[in-house]
Formats: sequence, C-alpha cells, structure tokens
Amino acid sequence: MAECDRKPLRSGALPTGMETVAVTDRRAVGPDAVALSLAAPAGFDASPGQFVKLTLDVGDEQLSRFYTVSSPRVEESLEVTVEIDPEGDLGPRLARLEVGEEIGLDGPFGTAAYEGEPRTLVLAGGPGVGPAVAIAERTLEDGGRAAVVYRDSAPIHTDRLAALRERGATVLVLDGDAPLADAVADAIAGFEGSPQVFVYGFAPFLDDATAALSAAGGDADGAKVESFGPAPGT
Repeated sequence: MAECDRKPLRSGALPTGMETVAVTDRRAVGPDAVALSLAAPAGFDASPGQFVKLTLDVGDEQLSRFYTVSSPRVEESLEVTVEIDPEGDLGPRLARLEVGEEIGLDGPFGTAAYEGEPRTLVLAGGPGVGPAVAIAERTLEDGGRAAVVYRDSAPIHTDRLAALRERGATVLVLDGDAPLADAVADAIAGFEGSPQVFVYGFAPFLDDATAALSAAGGDADGAKVESFGPAPGT
C-alpha cells in the first residue's frame, strides 16, 4: 500500500462534529471481510443497528462511508464490519488499517436499531449480518429471545452465528439465491408472541425480505428497515 494511503488524519481537517479515533483491533471475519474495533470517544454510545460515518485521508482528499455498528454494546470500543469490494475506493483501505492508526468517526445515526425489545428477529443479507449478530447477542444478554435469518453466498461472522445457536438463538443461514419465505415463517413460528423484526441489506434483499415477512403473516409495516443502497455492480 502506498504511504499516502496509510497516513493519519490531518490535524484540524475533520468536519464539524467528527472525532479522530484509533483502531484498537482488526480481525478477519470471513472471505473479504474484516471487523474493525475503534476506540469510543468520551460519552459516545450507540445501539446495535445504528450506523456511523467513517472518514479517512486518501491522497489529497477525504473519503467517507457509512457502516452499521456490529458490536452488541459500546464500552471502551465499538465495532464495525467492513465487506471489501476490491474495486472500492475506501473499503480496501479500511481493511488494511493497523492497530493505532486513526480514522474520523461521526454519529451515531439511524433509528432502525435495538431498543430493548424482548423478542427480536433479524433478516440479514450480505453485510447486514453485522448488525444482525449484534442485535441477537444484545437481546440474549438482556434476557430476551432472538432469531437471525441470514442469506449470503459467502457467509461471514460464522463464529458468532455458531455461538448464538449454542446460546439458544434460532439461526438460519441460506445460500445467496435461496428463497426466504420458508425460513422466515419458521423463525416467526419459533416465538411465543410477535417479535420485533429488523431488516438489513442491499435494496434487492429488502424487497425479498419484506415480501417473505408479509407472506409469513409478520408485521412488515412495523419492521425496522435499513437499506445499504443498490446491490454492488448495479
């Protein structure tokens, strides 16, 4: 990587409201995906499912992208999951950051987040698994019941998904082209009472997920939905 891609943020160059934070950990979580832990600024808090804006100096410009929080709680640090598009302008650089390097952080943003609901069902496509595992973990920590339906051709966070299963959560992982209807119906049937549904992923997945939810008799209108935009390559 060129030196200009890895220099720290320029002092005093951040947009208003943004803070400079250090990378505290970086680990691979699957094919072309890493989890970045970032030092939490004083007073910072975010619920799983909210998102933050990350900014990095690249050459003579600053590039910013939004990433959803994938840690169940924010204490000394918060985690975001970065799926790496080799053609992307920022993701590959974020994935190569080392512990101690700095990045700009702003937020949190968004209302499609966990708010202490006792029953949660998360429908996740692609990078939506980041907030999915965070919400499910937090629900279990708070004494609730959780389920995850996750569709991806190359699943990530498989260790956390396995741990959720061991702790009693319902976890259904589907191939990238698999229909969602039966899995969503099975997940809903596993609850006593209606769960709060969350949906995270690219736009085509959101369409599939909300259709499957309606077909299963779930509350599509009451779902908390966060779109990650158009699918890559479209």
